[in-house]
Amino acid sequence: MKEQKHPLPPFTEETARRKVQMAEDTWNSMDPKKVSMAYSKDAQWRNRDKFFIGRAAIAEFLSGKWSKELHYKLKKHLWSFTDNRISVRFEYE
Repeated sequence: MKEQKHPLPPFTEETARRKVQMAEDTWNSMDPKKVSMAYSKDAQWRNRDKFFIGRAAIAEFLSGKWSKELHYKLKKHLWSFTDNRISVRFEYE
């Protein structure tokens, strides 16, 4: 069974904005386990020249990243949405 994360499609502007804010809040918690759970079990990530698969690998990568980036902050902005898709623009410092 596929995991579902609320709010679910179809999206309205309000629910799309809420979902984007929830994602931003999760990232800014700087909790690698919590962030990794926002992705599928077999998510595939690339960061520059590093490639990894799965939540455990994501959490491990983020733990290392945030042990060095002590003042990390991510900002996500709703770019557009349709009934079942959301696109965001993001920046971090």
